Amino acid sequence: MRPLRSAPRGGGGGGGGSAGNRDTRRMKLKKQVTVCGGAIFCVAVFSLYLMLDRVQHEPERRQNGVSFPRSQISVLQNRIEQLEQLLEENHQIISHIKDSVLELTENAGGFPGLLTYQGNGSWAIPAGNRPTFLTVLPQDCQFALGNKGQKTDLQMLDVYSLLKFDNLDGGAWKQGFEITYNEHEWDNDPLQVYVVPHSHNDPGWIKTFDKYYQDQTQHILNNMLLKLQEDPKRRFIWAEISFFSKWWDNIDSQKKAAVRRLAANGQLEFVTGGWVMTDEANAHYFAMIDQLIEGHQWMEKNIGVIPKSGWAIDPFGHSSTMSYLLKRANLTSMLIQRVHYSIKKHFSATKSLEFMWRQTWDIDSSTDIFCHLMPFYSYDVPHTCGPDPKICCQFDFRRLPGGRISCPWKIPPKPITSINVAERASLLLDQYRKKSKLYKSKVVLIPVGDDFRYDNALEWDQQFQNYAKLFDYMNSHPELHVQVQFGTLSEYFDAVYKKYGVTPGSKPPTYPVLSGDFFTYADREDHYWSGYFTSRPFYKNLDRVLESHLRAAEILYSLALNHVRRSGADSKYPISDYGSLTEARRNIGLFQHHDAITGTSKEVVVIDYGIRLFHSLMNLKRVIINAAHFLILRDKNDYRYDQSSLFLHMDDKRQNHDSLPEKAVIKLESLPRYVVVLNPIEQERPCVISVLATSPQVKVTLIAGSTLPTQVSAVWKSPTDMVTDIYQISFVSRLSALGLAVFQLTESFNYRASVKSSVVIYLRNRDVTVSKKEPFSVKILESSTDDFFIENQHMQVWFNGVTGLMETIKRKDDQQKQKVRVEFVWYGTRPFKDKSGAYLFLPDGEAKAYISKQAAITRVTKGPLFSEVVTFYQHFHQIVRLYNLPGVEGLSLDVSIVVDIHDQINRELAMRLSTSIESGDTFYTDLNGFQVQARKYFQKLPLQANFYPMSTMAYIQDDRFRLTLHTAQSLGVSSIRNGQLEVILDRRLMQDDNRGLGQGLKDNKVTCNRFRILLEKRSASNKHIGFLSRLHSMLQALSASIPCRTSTHEFQDSQPVSFPSLLSHITSMHLSHEVLAMPITPRPQNVPPIRSWHPLATPIPCDFHMLNMRTLQSEVVSAPGLEVALILHRKGFDCGLAAKNLGFNCTTTQGKLSLEGLFQGLDIQSVQPMSLSLLYPTEPFNSSLVSMRPMEISTFRIRLV
Repeated sequence: MRPLRSAPRGGGGGGGGSAGNRDTRRMKLKKQVTVCGGAIFCVAVFSLYLMLDRVQHEPERRQNGVSFPRSQISVLQNRIEQLEQLLEENHQIISHIKDSVLELTENAGGFPGLLTYQGNGSWAIPAGNRPTFLTVLPQDCQFALGNKGQKTDLQMLDVYSLLKFDNLDGGAWKQGFEITYNEHEWDNDPLQVYVVPHSHNDPGWIKTFDKYYQDQTQHILNNMLLKLQEDPKRRFIWAEISFFSKWWDNIDSQKKAAVRRLAANGQLEFVTGGWVMTDEANAHYFAMIDQLIEGHQWMEKNIGVIPKSGWAIDPFGHSSTMSYLLKRANLTSMLIQRVHYSIKKHFSATKSLEFMWRQTWDIDSSTDIFCHLMPFYSYDVPHTCGPDPKICCQFDFRRLPGGRISCPWKIPPKPITSINVAERASLLLDQYRKKSKLYKSKVVLIPVGDDFRYDNALEWDQQFQNYAKLFDYMNSHPELHVQVQFGTLSEYFDAVYKKYGVTPGSKPPTYPVLSGDFFTYADREDHYWSGYFTSRPFYKNLDRVLESHLRAAEILYSLALNHVRRSGADSKYPISDYGSLTEARRNIGLFQHHDAITGTSKEVVVIDYGIRLFHSLMNLKRVIINAAHFLILRDKNDYRYDQSSLFLHMDDKRQNHDSLPEKAVIKLESLPRYVVVLNPIEQERPCVISVLATSPQVKVTLIAGSTLPTQVSAVWKSPTDMVTDIYQISFVSRLSALGLAVFQLTESFNYRASVKSSVVIYLRNRDVTVSKKEPFSVKILESSTDDFFIENQHMQVWFNGVTGLMETIKRKDDQQKQKVRVEFVWYGTRPFKDKSGAYLFLPDGEAKAYISKQAAITRVTKGPLFSEVVTFYQHFHQIVRLYNLPGVEGLSLDVSIVVDIHDQINRELAMRLSTSIESGDTFYTDLNGFQVQARKYFQKLPLQANFYPMSTMAYIQDDRFRLTLHTAQSLGVSSIRNGQLEVILDRRLMQDDNRGLGQGLKDNKVTCNRFRILLEKRSASNKHIGFLSRLHSMLQALSASIPCRTSTHEFQDSQPVSFPSLLSHITSMHLSHEVLAMPITPRPQNVPPIRSWHPLATPIPCDFHMLNMRTLQSEVVSAPGLEVALILHRKGFDCGLAAKNLGFNCTTTQGKLSLEGLFQGLDIQSVQPMSLSLLYPTEPFNSSLVSMRPMEISTFRIRLV
C-alpha cells in the first residue's frame, strides 16, 4: 500500500508558535523536500530503466521487408499495453509524492487563528488536528487503466457509426424489408411456435394507479384465475407486482391457493417480477434495485415462485444497467422492445436480434445475459405475429366485428370455423415463418396482448378458443412442419436453449455478444424520444430527494433497531416505522414506472404520484427522527416516544407535493438550542452546515465544547430585499461516516469569532431599491459592468460583468484561466406537422440565445466559509456557491438554478457550458448513476437524436482537462459542439405529441435544478499513454488488415471504457445525499444527556458505496425481521486525473472489506452472500472478509446482535 498524499496537519486554536520556531520548521522541511526530490528522481530513473530493460530483452524479431507476421504485431501490442500501465503507475507514485511534499511545505506553519483573512479574497480555515490522506493501491488503478472492455461482436457506438439511418420504405413491413423463405426449410426440423398471452398494465398513465385497478386490472386478474383453470394448455404472463399485490390483498385464501397452483404448474408466469416495469433512462440504480427487491420479496413470501426471465416491452429505450441488475438477480434471459427502428432493421438483416448482452467494462463475460429483441414497431398483436400488420391484426380476436376496437387496415378478424381454419392457419403460419427468418433458431416467440387486455371474460374466450382451433389444425397436419402452442416467456427461452443443447442463460453457438445501450429511441421518422429525459423535472428532483431519504432511513432504522433490541427497549420503539418504510419503498417503486418518473402521465396522475411521494417523504423524516432520537441518547432509559411531540424536527419542510422546501427557523433565547446533523454517506465529510436562526450573534460549539468557525449571512426575500430578524448561520465541521453529530447554538453578544459575510449588488442601471440591514455590509454598484470573481484555496472563478454568469475558472495549480462559460438558450418546436410533447423533442432548429428584457441583477456574497454569486433573470435565477474548504467540498462549484417558465409557449430552457476543452464529437453520460457510457454527436442524425439521459453526470475531456457536470436529478444532455455540454432544464409544451397521452406539458412548477461543476486536470502521463494508445490502435488496424479465418467480429470497439475519478464519485455522492439537519424541539424540561453517534468502528474503503442496509420483513407478519440486506457497490474509478486530497482518509483495498467489527456496538452473527434481490444464496461464506471486483454490486443477508 502506497500513501499517495498527505493533508496538512494544521490545527485550530492559538498562534502556532514563535517566528523562530516556524523558520526552524521551514528549514527542516526544505531539507525534507530536497531528500524527497532526490528520491523522486531516483524512482523515476529506476522505473524508466526497468521499462527499457523489459522492452530491450524481448526476443529479437525478424524484419521481413514490407509485412509483419500477425504474432509479432500481437506481441508488440502487448508490450505497448504493458508500457502504458508502467507509465501510469510510475506517474501516480511520483506525482503524489511530489504533491505531498509541496502540501507539507505550504502548510508547515499551521493556521494562526480560528478564521484568518488572507487579504486576497480568501480565508484560512483550520484543517483539524489530524492529517488526512489519499491511499490508492496501484492495482486498484489498473481496472480503469487496462480496461478497454472485452471485444464484442456488436458495440452499439460502432453500430451507430455504421448505419445510414435512411428510413427506406420496406413494403408491408414499412421499417424493414421483404422477407422470403423456402417452404422446405423446416422439413427436417419443424418450426416451434410459442404464443404468449400477456396484458400490459401501466401503474398510472391516463388514469391513476387506483383507477386503473378499479376499472380494469382487477377484472383482468379475476378472469385470469377462472380462465386458466378451464384448460391446462392455457398460459399467461404477468409483470407488474404493484397491481398483483393489491389484487392479492382483496382475494380469499381459496383463490390465493389457486394462484399458487397455476404458478407452480407453469400456466401463470411472473416475468421480471419488479414492483413496476421500470423506466431505464431517468431511474437511478438505487431505485431500480429497490423496486426489484420489493417485487421479488413479495413474490417469494406470497406466491413461492422465483422469476427466470425479464420482460420490458414498454420502456422508451433500454439501458445496459438493467441487463446487469437482472443478471445479478439470477435471471437467465430477458426481452426488450422499444429500440430505434433502424437498429431493429439492421439486427434483423444480420440475425442479431438475439444476443448475449455484456457490460462494456466486463473483462471475463460474467455479466452476459441472453437477450431477445422484438423486431417490429410495437408489442400489440398487429406487430407481433409477423412483418405484415394488416394480416396480424386479423388474428387479434378482440377486434372481431361488433367490438369497441377494430383494425386500422380495414380487414377485420374472422371467427375460426371448420370451413375457414385451413385458409386462416396458412395465412398465419406464413407470418410465423417470416418472423422466424429474422432469428437464428427455429423457435419463434409470438406475444398476444396489448395494454390492459383480457379485462373481460369475452376476450379470454375470443383469443384462447380461436387460437386453439388454429393450433389444433396446424399440429394435426405434419406436412406443415410446425408445432405451435400457448407458452410462457421462459418456455420459449428454454426451447431455444434446448435447441442448442446449452444450459439456460448460456451462450448458444454463433450467437453474437453485444455491449452498449439502446438510447436514444425513435419509433418512426425523426421522432426521437429525448423529450422525456427532462419532462416534469420538479418530480424527477423530488424522486431523488425521496430516494436519498429512504436510503438514510433504511440504514439508520436498521442500526437503531438492532441497538434497541440489544438494550432491551423493543417495547418502547415505534413499530409503525417499519410500515412507513415499506410504504415508501412501494411509492418510490411505483414512481419508477415508465410513465411516472418519465413525466409522461396525465396531469391528474402526476398529482397522484406527487401526493404519494410527498406523503412518504414526511413519513421517512419521522423514521429518521425516531432513529436519531434513540441513538444520540447517552442513557437509553431516557428514551420516550411521543407521536404528538417528536424529540427532533427536520430543518426543512414542504407545504405540499408541488412546492419547494423551506428552511425552518431556530428561535434563539436564553437556553442553548441543539441541532443534530446526519451524514448519510459512508465516508467522513468535512462540510459547511447552514441553518436559519433569529439572531446573528451565535456561537456554535460541538457537544464536547470546542468552538466552530461560523459565517453569518443575510437572508433575502427578493434580489434586493433583505429579510429582517432571520439570519443564515453557517459553520464548518467534520461529520463521521453515517454518523449523527450534535451541535449547540447559543446566542452570545460578546462572541467575536463569527464573521459576517459582505455583499455586493450589481444593479446594472435597474431602478430598484436595495434594503440594507444591520449587521451586514452591502455595497451597491449602480452601473458597473466589470468582470468579478470569487475564490478559495483551489480556484478562482470569474464572472461576466454584464450577464452575471460564469466565464472562466483558474485553478490555483495552473497559470492559465480555463474557459467555462455559462449561457442559457431557448429551444422552440416545429411550426408544422408533429411538434414536441411529453415524449418527443422536435425542435425548430438550433437553440436561440436567452435574451432578457431587463438587465440581470447580481448579488455577490463573500465570507470565510463560502462565497456565492446569485444572478436573477425573468425566468430563472442561478446560484453559484464556492466553499472555502479543503477536500471534496472546495474542489467543485455548487450550482442551483431555480426555473419558472409557466408563462412560455412551446419553449424549452437549456443551460450550455462552453469550454476550451478539445472534446471533438465525443462526450460521456452516466447510465442510471451506475456506469458511464461514451457518446458521439452524429451529424447524420437530427439534433434531437443526439440528446441522452443523464441521471448523475455528464463530462467532456481532452488530454489536459475533464469537465464534469454532476446533477441531482435526471435531465436530457448533449454536446452539440466541440467543448460544449448542454442540459435541458424545463419544457413547456402546449400540445400532445401523438403517443397516446392526449395532452401537452402545461403544469410546470417552480423547479430547483441542482448541479456541481468539477474541472479536473488530467495527469501528465495521459499524454504518453495517449500516444501509445494511438500506436496500439494503428497496430490493431494493421493486424485487422491481415486475413484471418478465425475472426468473427462484425464490429470492433472504438471507444475505451470511461470511469469517473474518485473525487468525481464522492462529489456526486455529496450532491445526491445532502446532510440532514434536525433541531431538537424546544421543551419545558431539560434535554436529557445526548452525544454524537459514530456507527462505524472501521472505515469503509472509499471506492465502496453502501447502497442500502434494508431490514427484511419478518416471515410471519408485516413487521421487521431479524435479518438485514446489506447491499454494497464497488465503484470503478479513473486514476488518470490529478489526484486531490479529498478531505478525509480515503483508502482503497483491492476490493476487500471486513464485515467483522464494522459496526460500533454491534456484532455480525451471520453473513450469507445472496443474489441481488435475495432470492438465491450464492457461494458459501466462511469468513467475514468481503471481496468484490470493481463495478460489482453484491447483496448479503446479515444478522446483527
